[in-house]
Amino acid sequence: MSLLANIVVAIVALLHVYFLVLEMFFWTKPLGLKTFKRTQTQADDSKVLAANQGLYNGFLAAGLLWGLSLGAAGLSVKVFFLLCVVVAGVYGAATVGKKILYVQALPAAIGLALLCFF
Repeated sequence: MSLLANIVVAIVALLHVYFLVLEMFFWTKPLGLKTFKRTQTQADDSKVLAANQGLYNGFLAAGLLWGLSLGAAGLSVKVFFLLCVVVAGVYGAATVGKKILYVQALPAAIGLALLCFF
């Protein structure tokens, strides 16, 4: 398993930790408002939903970090969680905005390609 693949998996995991923090703790703060292009009222009204979404992003990060901690034995764990990230990213791109495809799905797809083909 290539070092580069594991680096990309770690980057995807860290991105999802960042998403967790943004959605759970900064959704109604200036950083969250700017990042997600929401008004204060919109953010206040959707705060609980955003926190739930952030929690799911945390589960994705935890799964990827778990896979990394298993070394070579974690290949199937990393593949599973990267596939989950790709699906979430494609769904987000289709329902929220195309930017999610590049920020979430593309890095995970690159990680998958590196894990499976190199």
